Amino acid sequence: MPSTPPTSDRSPRWLFAFAVLLALGHAALSFVAMRDKSGTSDELAHITGGYTFNQLHDYRLHPENGVLPQRLQALPAVIAGVRYPTPEGRAWRESDVWKTGHRFFYELDNDPAWLLSTARAMNALFGAATVLLVFGWTRRLFGDVGAVVAALFAAFSPTMLAHSALATSDMAMAFFFLASCGAYWRHLQVGGARSWTLSALVFGLACVAKYSAVLLLPMFALMALVRAAQPAPFAFAGRSCNRPLTRWGAITLSTAGHGLVAVAMIWLFFGFRFTAFNPQEAAGEFSIPWFYVLAIGPTGAGVIDFSRHWHLLPEGYLYGLAFVLKLSEARGAFLDGDYSIYGWASFFPKAFFYKTTEALLLATAAASAFASARARTEGWRRWSTGLLPFTPLLALFGVYWVFSLTSHLNIGHRHILPTYPVLFIFTGVLGAAIVRAAEKSRQTARILGALVTALVGGQVVTSVCAFPHYLAYFNRLSGGPENGYRHLVDSSLDWGQDLPGLARWLERHNPPGGHAYLSYFGTGEPDFYGIRATRLPFINAFHRPPEWYEPAGGIYCLGATMLQQAYSPVRGDWTLAREKEYQDLRRLAPLFQLYFTVPANRAELLKSTTAAQMERAWTRLDLLRFARLCAYLRTREPDAMIGYSILIYRLTDEEVAAAVNRSFTAWADAVDKTRSR
Repeated sequence: MPSTPPTSDRSPRWLFAFAVLLALGHAALSFVAMRDKSGTSDELAHITGGYTFNQLHDYRLHPENGVLPQRLQALPAVIAGVRYPTPEGRAWRESDVWKTGHRFFYELDNDPAWLLSTARAMNALFGAATVLLVFGWTRRLFGDVGAVVAALFAAFSPTMLAHSALATSDMAMAFFFLASCGAYWRHLQVGGARSWTLSALVFGLACVAKYSAVLLLPMFALMALVRAAQPAPFAFAGRSCNRPLTRWGAITLSTAGHGLVAVAMIWLFFGFRFTAFNPQEAAGEFSIPWFYVLAIGPTGAGVIDFSRHWHLLPEGYLYGLAFVLKLSEARGAFLDGDYSIYGWASFFPKAFFYKTTEALLLATAAASAFASARARTEGWRRWSTGLLPFTPLLALFGVYWVFSLTSHLNIGHRHILPTYPVLFIFTGVLGAAIVRAAEKSRQTARILGALVTALVGGQVVTSVCAFPHYLAYFNRLSGGPENGYRHLVDSSLDWGQDLPGLARWLERHNPPGGHAYLSYFGTGEPDFYGIRATRLPFINAFHRPPEWYEPAGGIYCLGATMLQQAYSPVRGDWTLAREKEYQDLRRLAPLFQLYFTVPANRAELLKSTTAAQMERAWTRLDLLRFARLCAYLRTREPDAMIGYSILIYRLTDEEVAAAVNRSFTAWADAVDKTRSR
């Protein structure tokens, strides 16, 4: 790792051309892979929110996920002048981004595919920029060969490819974490107005990219500690600070200046207006009241409320921050068949192991072995002194992983995406090792070159084979993508991306007169893709009126997130208590059928109850019935998979009756039969 030969500034021009083409190729491959995918759960909200920010200068919709990437993603829609829902009505007043977004995408004759593809193309710029940043940083640390190795690992990473062309904030924040740590460390090293300006601007942009930018503060603190301990003077405001206390003071003032720039950047992106609601539009309230999102503990709530009272930061930004902190306290999560609302310390390590390519795992292990061997050769004390240039990478990786291990928000592998560029850069050790070996033995260099070529080739082949299902990628050590649903769900596998594939499959395999059932996790509209199926319980926020249906034999299409009941109020094992509640409600099924299918009888039924009570009871029965069905299906192998995220089951009338209509004993017998197959 340390003590690598310095990189020449006279690298061949083709090398830089290669890096640019590789970065653009990464963006293109990611975009093409997502071209035939439906909108993932968060994309509808990102694009709708971004359009609202840009066009209406109103910040009531979805301020909790980074204003910068949302504005960028919605820019093509603004330029094209697409239709937008009239800012009025209940959904607008209540800041309901999901209903507003559904209307924006599917009810105003806009082209949802165009809205998605243009937003994704804009976001792919962050993926390309990250590949270039990995290349440049690795070249500085490990030379030209190391830079090529690292850039190839980055460009063909399924994790990077999965998120580069999604209209979300994850790839943007991965870029800004790396860029901000690098820019801040460079400023600490070289000083001067230019490096300070660059670092402060990048940090300010990071703060409007995603709220996780707050983690840059402890990263900066660690870098500042290391820099303050160096004997070299720190240049600040045109002066050289030699004494330790003076150096500390200068670094503190410099970092405080970063904070001021960040505050100015936040005000800029929120239109230099405190209130989130544009006074020229209809008045409203946030989707979740302030009092609820501020129930986050006295310290956090006190700081946010104080800032809100004195208008220190825009209301939309403060609300988004409170929303994120509240959401992070407890959230339903699934891991290896287990459920939790507070998460597991093992969630992200397991997610990393399941969804990282074997090639990158081996390359990281090999790089660690080479670095250790180098340390033994040079002596640990001498070797450790060469770690100084790696300070920002170590700070980023260490702080982010400490936070991840203690986080209660265990909903997606994407949340550790910012740590992957550090690993890609670390693989540059292998390129530097080849160069050093060539200085001593050509034979050794050839063997080492063949090993590294095989690892990089493995990364490329894995990426090609995973195309276009990068979001559903799981390595073979974990059982491959076909077994991914047994380990993780939500954005690690099933984020609602495979409706087009399901539509084509049903067209080929569902005969005329056949019946299909769909339970879907996402914000895409099945009707738009021509999917005609009875809707089982969904996880979206469109709130369609409840409808009566009776399950029968047919094709059951279940998103992995729905099959595992990750966010259902009745998730987990099917228990006797749930069975009793289900059977009690099932006795009311004839009344529900009359209520929903025979309007003439509705008034008579409502004499003894209310419409709200009737619909609430039916919804509960529907949830329990579906949970009972899923508990059965989880013991049964699917008959087909769509993009590995939607599981297909062909069920007979007999199977459905045993799974949802008959006694608990009959259900248990059916489960035992599937397990014994």
